Amino acid sequence: MDFVKYLIPALITAIAAYLIGSISFSIIFTKHFAHIDVRDVGSGSAGATNVNRAAGFKASFLTFVCDLGKCIASVLLGRLIFTLFIGVFVYLDTPMILRFYGSYIAGFFCMIGHIFPLYFGFRGGKGVTTYAALILMIDWRICLVEVVIFLVLFLSTKMVSLGSVTALALHPIITFIFTYLIDFRTQTSIWGAVRIYYVITSCAFALAFAAVIVYKHRTNIKRILNGTESKYQINRK
Repeated sequence: MDFVKYLIPALITAIAAYLIGSISFSIIFTKHFAHIDVRDVGSGSAGATNVNRAAGFKASFLTFVCDLGKCIASVLLGRLIFTLFIGVFVYLDTPMILRFYGSYIAGFFCMIGHIFPLYFGFRGGKGVTTYAALILMIDWRICLVEVVIFLVLFLSTKMVSLGSVTALALHPIITFIFTYLIDFRTQTSIWGAVRIYYVITSCAFALAFAAVIVYKHRTNIKRILNGTESKYQINRK
């Protein structure tokens, strides 16, 4: 019975977040501003960086903002769905921890929708912006650390991929540091009372997210190692 109680809100959240994530703003804005498919240009990725190459900075900025927005909307919806189910199924310690599960499930499936968009032939982006939005919504401390890592690497190398992959690949380690060494050991957390399953679930989701990001950037990683990865330049057209 407990499994069913978890399953119902999880399925609703996953489906809704996937459908929201499948809205590929990079494809929409590139077609609007440049009348081309961003997946036929540059790296072939439907992401903000490639939109800059294909359609200019304005389209890239709008893509970035909207990709952040769709993940934030998905996470808020996931929290709402899980919170509403408290009125029917009271099966966890606190309402806050329910929001925690709803956030992760929503964020993960929004990212899957972004990478494999239902409305655009399952060819999308690499999920970096949606992942970053989820981290911001889950824990601003972890987000701040990873933003600093990204900025240091990006500003020193001008490679978006190097900064993104490194910061997000380190996400499981940074998550463990905050959830276990700080939150669990001191019993202070933004989610209220900390249980070990909070730590385990956080780190498990962090590993899953990081694995997807690294896999989607495998060609970028090869180019970085070979010294052939392109550097970011603002396209002002």
